[in-house]
Order: sequence, then C-alpha cells, then structure tokens
Amino acid sequence: MSDNATTQPQGTDELLLSLCNSVTRVLNVATNCQVQYSGMVQRIQKTYLKPDIGCFVLFDGGFSGLVIINFSAAAAMELYRSYLLNMGMSENDLASSHTSDEVSNVMGELMNQVVGDFTGKVRRELQTHITQNQPKMLVLNKQVQLSVDANLDNPEARRVTFYTAANNIFYLELAVDNTEFIKLHDFDANEVVDPDSIMDQAASAKSSNHTAPAPENSGDDGETEALLKSLGM
Repeated sequence: MSDNATTQPQGTDELLLSLCNSVTRVLNVATNCQVQYSGMVQRIQKTYLKPDIGCFVLFDGGFSGLVIINFSAAAAMELYRSYLLNMGMSENDLASSHTSDEVSNVMGELMNQVVGDFTGKVRRELQTHITQNQPKMLVLNKQVQLSVDANLDNPEARRVTFYTAANNIFYLELAVDNTEFIKLHDFDANEVVDPDSIMDQAASAKSSNHTAPAPENSGDDGETEALLKSLGM
C-alpha cells in the first residue's frame, strides 16, 4: 500500500460533523430558515431524551449508533410552523401546541429526512452501509428524563447545541461504537445531484398523508411499543 493511498482516519467526531451538516442542510431547505450549530461539542457519558419533545433513531450495519434530538417546545413549534408554511399550508391549519400529534408527526418526518441524508453520505463517503429504524417522537413532561441504552460495545457519545433562526435551542446527541475509517484507495464520493428533492419528497409525503390517512390501529404502535420495551423504557 502506498503512502498516497492513505489519509487521516475518520472517527466519531467526523461522523458527528457529517450528521450536524445533514441536520442544517435538511432543515434549512425544508423550513427555509437558517439553522446553525455551535462550534463546540460536548463529550458526554450517556444520551438522554429530555423535554419538551425527544426524538430518537437507531441505526445498524457497518457501524451501530443512536441519534437523539431534544427539542424545546419553542424550537419544535418554530420548525413545525416554518416547514408547513414553506410548503404552502395556511396559518389557520397549523396546530397551536407542541403536544399536538401533528407536531410530533412533522418533527418525525424531518428527523427521518435528516437521518436519510446522513446515511446517504455514509454510503458515498465512507463506502459502507447502515440502516435505520423509523424515528420515534415522544412528548415529555418536564419532570421526566429517560436514558436510552443503544447496547453499544464500546460507545462514544457527543452533544451539540443547535440554534434556530429565532434563536430557539435544540440539542443533538450521538452515540456510536468507537471506530475509525481509513481510506485504502481513492474513489469518487458522488454528491446528491438535486438538494431540492428534499422538498419534493416532503410534499409527496404530506400529500399522501392527507389523501390516505393511516388506520387508527396500525402496526406502528405495536412496533413503537416493542422498540421502547427493548430499550428498557
């Protein structure tokens, strides 16, 4: 192997940076608002779901991990409203409280787009494959703090602070197995051709939700309950 074929290994912090860029990229396009993240990152021992709305996604494959985003009520409502208004919905059609199921559904949809963007970059840039479960949203009481165990062998965890256009705050937490990716040879990491496809997918999903609502007793509830039980929640 020649020296020219190798580059600096990519580990937890590089994965975190890629994930943070997916968050800002998707939310900026979807909401037409400027979302930014702090230049500092926290090393943490455990990941937590916290009030007012917590969302988590587990992924597995080339490496395993857990992504959590904890939204304040103000941040969730700002992103929810900006997203739907950017899609052309009327102000009168929007929910007025962060506890509304509509808000949880929209935030889960945005989270799904974020992690989908991230897994696409992992496939292109790290030449490996990871799969994800459907994002789960929980509206939490201020007195409740839930610890989520991702069953990682040698976990590393990080927390990053995000700021919305109105300076509302939310937090991203990432826990992954301690691993490194080392480039063995040069390859072309093709980028996504059309960033606006995010909006097209979102509009299609929203249209589908309005025209064909899911049955009340869908299997999703059972799947969610089983997943939470497996996480000890």
